[in-house]
Amino acid sequence: MQKRRIGGVEVSAIGLGGMPVSIEGRPDRQQAIETINAAVDAGVTLIDTADAYSLDDRDFGHNEELIAEALRGRSEEVFVATKGGHTRTPGGGWGLDGRPEYLFRACDDSLRRLGVDQIFLYQFHRPDPKVPIAESFGALKELLDQGKIRFAGISNFNPEEILLANDILGGRLAAVQNQFSPSFRSSEPELELCAKLDIAFLPWSPLGGISSAGRLAGPFKEVGDAHGVSPQQVCLAWMLAKAPVVIPIPGSSRPASIRDSAAATHLKLSEEELTRLDG
Repeated sequence: MQKRRIGGVEVSAIGLGGMPVSIEGRPDRQQAIETINAAVDAGVTLIDTADAYSLDDRDFGHNEELIAEALRGRSEEVFVATKGGHTRTPGGGWGLDGRPEYLFRACDDSLRRLGVDQIFLYQFHRPDPKVPIAESFGALKELLDQGKIRFAGISNFNPEEILLANDILGGRLAAVQNQFSPSFRSSEPELELCAKLDIAFLPWSPLGGISSAGRLAGPFKEVGDAHGVSPQQVCLAWMLAKAPVVIPIPGSSRPASIRDSAAATHLKLSEEELTRLDG
């Protein structure tokens, strides 16, 4: 499988987004574990999770614990990235908490659930309008300086905020995770900035989200038919061609779908095809 870099460390060019095996509509635990292991067997060495990937506040941390269980005995093969700053509420709602004191506790809890002494990549999940983002970014810097996290990242931020985070972190911002897909291209400026600064860009929902991934059509299906592959593979290959910092993290709840996604790293698209897909 192709390789990309986060903070100078080589990871697979396609990662696995853990959300689908932990939120509403999730598969049973055995299928979820088989999906995670299928990703690793296919050469995926980056798994992205978050403490908030759960049904609600009652099983907060579900995805982190699931990944730790699935990787037992083979954790040396994989780099796990997680996020803090989102909360869950009764009934399955989502909340935000970007206070440094909360992020410190959240990081400690993630360390415990993942069963590690240091988190490979820890990301501030989403801006909290009640907390100045400089304070939240400052918490990431402290976690880096303390050695609790190896690399720091942010998720769902604009170019100005990315520059501020990198400044507060002393040039150590390793990754940005924003939504990006054929139907959601407004993160192009963030992608371009990351390419300029050599910061990994991790598109979330790269196939358009759980409800839309199976409906990729138009040129993506046409190019896929020409190559004898799925439109999902074409979509991921198109993203990889955008810049060498791009590492899509498609979610999956079935072994077959993550195997298909991982195969995208072997698909070579022509310049004509890429131009057509860009349209």
